[in-house]
Amino acid sequence: MSFETLGLAPELNRALAELGYANPTPIQAEAIPLVMAGHDLMGGAQTGTGKTAAFSLPLLHRLAQAGPQSGPRKPRALVLTPTRELAVQVHDSLRAYGKHLRLASTTVYGGAGMQPQIDALRRGVDILVATPGRLLDHLERRSVDLSHVEILVLDEADRMLDMGFLPAIKRVMAKIPSRRQTLLFSATFEDAIKKLAMEFLRDPKEVQVSVRNAVATNVTHIVHPVDASRKRDLLLEILSKRYQDQVLVFGRTKHGCNRLSEQLDNAGINSVAIHGNKSQAQRLKALRDFKSGKARVLVATDVAARGLDIPLLPMVINFDLPMVAEDYVHRIGRTGRAGASGEAISLVSSDEGGLLRAIQRVLKADIEMVVVEGYAPQRPIRMGNDAPSGRPAGGQRPPQRHARRPHVGTGERHAHAGPKSPRDGARGDGGRGRGDSTRTAR
Repeated sequence: MSFETLGLAPELNRALAELGYANPTPIQAEAIPLVMAGHDLMGGAQTGTGKTAAFSLPLLHRLAQAGPQSGPRKPRALVLTPTRELAVQVHDSLRAYGKHLRLASTTVYGGAGMQPQIDALRRGVDILVATPGRLLDHLERRSVDLSHVEILVLDEADRMLDMGFLPAIKRVMAKIPSRRQTLLFSATFEDAIKKLAMEFLRDPKEVQVSVRNAVATNVTHIVHPVDASRKRDLLLEILSKRYQDQVLVFGRTKHGCNRLSEQLDNAGINSVAIHGNKSQAQRLKALRDFKSGKARVLVATDVAARGLDIPLLPMVINFDLPMVAEDYVHRIGRTGRAGASGEAISLVSSDEGGLLRAIQRVLKADIEMVVVEGYAPQRPIRMGNDAPSGRPAGGQRPPQRHARRPHVGTGERHAHAGPKSPRDGARGDGGRGRGDSTRTAR
């Protein structure tokens, strides 16, 4: 099956071809026809299954088929996400797929200025991607009108419920027409999700596609606790001890990856960066330089690293933990291939404890903590409770250990236990101007 057989608008097929996407993933093949036919949908899908395209493509198709709005543009489609990183990713995908359509879109989330968002909304948009708290801010300021919404998408609904957004979601729902198409995507269909679906969806179709959350057994996982301000120094320390190895380093943002690559170059370590702002030609050149050994370090975002084929990569370093726990599995899947051993090293600051907790839940295992001598953090990692209903998510916190500088990631260690804290370090959209906490076609 190809995308062209799904009946999508020619402009969408053209954009997909330019992006190099020919064949839909299983959830895309099942969900796209159902959404195009106007059904409400419950999609069981984790990160990495292509769920973003599964709702973005038919959403764009339906809006394009309906034609332009008469009068000022008001949002006809609303996508709610739990985190600002995910909101940005979804918006980037919508813009990429809809590049040949005359549809306007924008995104609103906390941690950013209100006025630019208000200005974008005043200019008029067809599609709005938002986090719940900031969207409520706009509703209270009357800077957004949701009375014309025809399609609502609740992306990663389980995470939104876990993060306490149900009251905000219900307040948003009250501003949207009851006659609409609603698409709900969740990694799990627990009772709370089913209850939400029964309340807001009409006779939904159900599509469920799982992704393997298995990591090769020959990959060693280690967390190095470190202050955020000292991550770069610790990374340089690790790279200086492993000078013979090529390394894939993951960052969270495009700007951060660029900055880190420049800092590595300035320190005498040849590196290249790939991210969503790089053209296809730039990405291919960066990958060629890395594979040929011209660059020893490849710094990448999750989106840019999708589909990378790098055989026999000995080590992956998470400079930043991913905002979506399942992305850790995709990152680490680039090492330990073909029976070779691999290392997965994560540099984790105190406020990333909630993200680490979520990763351990996905792996169904604890990750050993090794404090590198000279880089002990001023504050211990705060292992927040990332489980629903406030229950612990798996085993006890692993002991922290110390590693002497000459043996980064290996070598002599001794136990050092750190205190637990109920605080979740994940950054979320806490409403009222607070920051928001973050895929084949995505």
